Amino acid sequence: MTGSEASPSFRLAYVPGATPAKWVRIWNERLPDVPLQLVSAPAAEAPGMLRRGEADAGLVRLPMDRTGLHAIPLYTETTVVVIPKDHLVAAVDEVSIADLADDVVFHPLDDTLDWEHPPGRPAIERPATTADAIELVAAGVGLLLVPQSLARLHHRRDLTYRPVTDAPQSRVALSWIEDETTDLVEEFIGIVRGRTVNSSRGRRPAPAQPKEKRPEAGGSRGKGAAGKTASGRATGARTAGRPARSGSGAAGKGGGSGKGSGSGRAQAARRGKPRRRS
Repeated sequence: MTGSEASPSFRLAYVPGATPAKWVRIWNERLPDVPLQLVSAPAAEAPGMLRRGEADAGLVRLPMDRTGLHAIPLYTETTVVVIPKDHLVAAVDEVSIADLADDVVFHPLDDTLDWEHPPGRPAIERPATTADAIELVAAGVGLLLVPQSLARLHHRRDLTYRPVTDAPQSRVALSWIEDETTDLVEEFIGIVRGRTVNSSRGRRPAPAQPKEKRPEAGGSRGKGAAGKTASGRATGARTAGRPARSGSGAAGKGGGSGKGSGSGRAQAARRGKPRRRS
């Protein structure tokens, strides 16, 4: 745990061109009680800051000296050449190292690319920083090869850039001190790796919600069968209480015949009776 026990905090160093904004936003959503402090660090100085404990973790550039440090590569950047907008290279979509052989190419002291043989013609003096080299490119003195994020960071209206197909590339990595993987470092590792908030790894996994109990299958079937039986009995009782349609028809016919016979006997009886005298 970093910071004091009463008020923990997490310090994240980041090199120019690295963009931690998305991960910082997720951190603030998941751990609102633990402030995340961003510490800007030149690429060459970031590993030393981690070793001295000036940050808990850092977004650094590879290659670097990994002595005493863990490093998880996160992504690889395209290398581009920064040029004036009126340069011949601006007319094409991409170039190779050979296309820059006749140009002065700057290699500032904070260069993040691992060159075995620097391309182009060397400058009389190496610029101290990438920002200084950008100013020289804008003055039309030479060109500069950098990771694409640095070209965007130092954008100017009078400059543009093109991808270089065969140049070394820079990787951005998450780094921290070996044997000091604290809960907060583990939490940030989970964020950059895309772990969900309910992951089993991390500082405070969300508690599992109790599941609702379902009624037993046997009880449901028993109730259904009993219901069907009772319904059948009720239906049978109603059916027994009234005559069937076919029987009613027969009875109606028979009743009509009986009614006719009874009427005839009544008439015959009336014929046999004497008439009353007036």
